[in-house]
Amino acid sequence: MAEVQTRARPAALHLTAAAEKRIADLMAKAPEGTVGVKLSTPRRGCSGLAYSVDYVSQAQPFDERIETPGGSFFVDGASVLYLIGSTMDWVEDDFTAGFTFQNPNAKGSCGCGESFTV
Repeated sequence: MAEVQTRARPAALHLTAAAEKRIADLMAKAPEGTVGVKLSTPRRGCSGLAYSVDYVSQAQPFDERIETPGGSFFVDGASVLYLIGSTMDWVEDDFTAGFTFQNPNAKGSCGCGESFTV
């Protein structure tokens, strides 16, 4: 019988170096008991789904885990299908700072950029 070979599954999304550095900064000042930072896509905003990044104190069974140099980054298990192939970046300029997302699954977004639809 032939030996079954499996290949590593690609991560649900790509984190840029700037995003990984921001995650490391967040983890360095995280509240006690924090195990990582988590991305989810709760239903809100005028287009339906929004990006939300929060501290988490425990991993959920279906969350996607991405190990970064600064700590664990989780993608909410219910949000993975909306995010496959996305790139998450951290952008700062003189007036704003925040995570940005390039999501090939998004079919549209609201004018303010706070929410998207798939």
